[in-house]
Amino acid sequence: MAKDSEDTPRKKGKGNQIVVWVLMAMLVVGLGGFGVTNFGGGLTSIGRVGDREIDTNTYARALQQELSALSAQFGRNIPLSQAQSLGIDRQVLQTLVAQTALDNEAARVRLSVGDAVVAQTITNSPAFQGTAGRFDRDTYRFTLSRNNLTESAYEATLRADLARQLLTGAVAGGFVAPAPLTDTLYDWVGERRGFSLLRLTEEDLAAPLPEPGEEALTAFYEANLDRFTAPEAKRIRYAALLPDAIAADQPVDEATLRRMYDARIADFVQPERRLVERLVYPSAEAAAEAMARIEAGEAFETLVAERGLDLEDIDLGDVSREELGAAADAVFALEEPGVVGPFDSTLGPALFRMNAILAAQEIDFDAARPDLAIEIQADAARRVIAGRVEAIDDMLAGGSTLEEVAAEQGMTIDTVDYVAAQSAPEGIAAYPAFRTAADNLAEGDFPQAVLLADGGVVAMEFVEVVPAAPIPFETVRDDVLAAYTADATAKALAERAVEVKAAVEAGASLGAYGIVQRTANIAREGFVEDAPPALMQAVFAMSPGDLRVIEGPEFIGVVRLDEIRPAAQEGEDVAAIKASIAAQVEQALAQDALQLFSSALTEEAGIYLDQSAINAVHAQFN
Repeated sequence: MAKDSEDTPRKKGKGNQIVVWVLMAMLVVGLGGFGVTNFGGGLTSIGRVGDREIDTNTYARALQQELSALSAQFGRNIPLSQAQSLGIDRQVLQTLVAQTALDNEAARVRLSVGDAVVAQTITNSPAFQGTAGRFDRDTYRFTLSRNNLTESAYEATLRADLARQLLTGAVAGGFVAPAPLTDTLYDWVGERRGFSLLRLTEEDLAAPLPEPGEEALTAFYEANLDRFTAPEAKRIRYAALLPDAIAADQPVDEATLRRMYDARIADFVQPERRLVERLVYPSAEAAAEAMARIEAGEAFETLVAERGLDLEDIDLGDVSREELGAAADAVFALEEPGVVGPFDSTLGPALFRMNAILAAQEIDFDAARPDLAIEIQADAARRVIAGRVEAIDDMLAGGSTLEEVAAEQGMTIDTVDYVAAQSAPEGIAAYPAFRTAADNLAEGDFPQAVLLADGGVVAMEFVEVVPAAPIPFETVRDDVLAAYTADATAKALAERAVEVKAAVEAGASLGAYGIVQRTANIAREGFVEDAPPALMQAVFAMSPGDLRVIEGPEFIGVVRLDEIRPAAQEGEDVAAIKASIAAQVEQALAQDALQLFSSALTEEAGIYLDQSAINAVHAQFN
């Protein structure tokens, strides 16, 4: 690492230090996951901005970093082809082009940082600290070597990044949110509404809807084929061995059953219990006075509130006689809910309210035996399957077909049309491990044993892609009827809502058509349970007295705006919200300025991209 420098590192503000550490973290993280020696020969750049080249390995590492982040987000490996469909490669390229434009400008104006700044940044980085918690040169060299980087190359990259930070700080720093803009945004955010909502249901229709005939259902089916079409699927043949399939064949030892029953006797034999609340007082006199008030008709809840407590604070749950101590006899003597006391407790004198009697419960061995046997057999089945996994793997590795493996190992052969996006998969596809393997299964893959969460095992092979196709009407007739009825009901309710709106506008009372839900004071980001987002969008676009029909999934209603409440202008929250808005405005202004500056630099300097070099990088990910 270079030592000589005429520059003395100046003390940075906290904000700048944070930016530097974020920068260092990005650099170190970006080093991992992709060997920079993958690109040899003359393939050193994928293009340039002005006189500044876009390094091939920098692009590769940035792309790998985005793929890793995307894979972590989805919980599975995301191939480059899928990332490209999401535009990830273009985003990475755009970011590097903007950075290179800034680097080019920094070089043009001779903006840089001294060796001392680079040295201080490196030595302060946690990534290069040894076991003593200080910078360690061996750790520094090892980290760079592991990622195929030389010290000079890394330090040059860091120097450029720090210089770019100075340039972007000069461009994006110092913005102050205009007070009128902040106030206007606050007034918009802080406004609240009061409104009345009438929900309409099928009971509000003048007459029940007629039952549709077969012709109507068929016409509806044909007009909405997209709703009754099976999606493209991956047909998979699989061999499975599940605990449920062999559990019933596993032997059960009576002595083991008896030991399990005795070990869990508390689960099967429970004494009589009570649901009890305990209200503790600081002295016996105070508790006795409270009991006298109860006997005089005072509500127990009133005493609880006077103690500054809620009912959940004093709830003991269901308790046995042994758990109640001195109050046990009195509590268990009650034949109906009531209050007794005061009695001493571990927390002091207390009143006890009994709310319910839970009768004693006893499940004898013969009654418990079937459940215990199922548990033992399921555990034995899992052990049997675990003992066959290696043999299944060996047979598959040796070239045996699924049918041969199934016959030898007692597995079941079946086929499933697997759809990755199924919201509620059933059968074998309900296992997460099966879905993960099925997602990655491709034509030509050899079957492998996949362990399932319940101890089962499955092996699968790709058969074919089943194209999307309409499901026969006879198969989905019930679904067609349900969809037809839902659509017809929604249409009829929408028409009824229009009638109600017109009647109310003509002078009728909204409450004359049903129960009206009144919301007196709701913020712009608030919500009404079971109502669509369109409701809040509507009430904040209406004037007082306006009525609107609101439609959404399984929702039809008529809303009237009763009141517009301006944003509060006093209070601690007001200052905090305005400060937050101002910070967001300043950040947006800074980002816009930096984007415009980068775009202008790029346009002025000119861009050249080598698509063949970019394709070569992409090829390394396949």
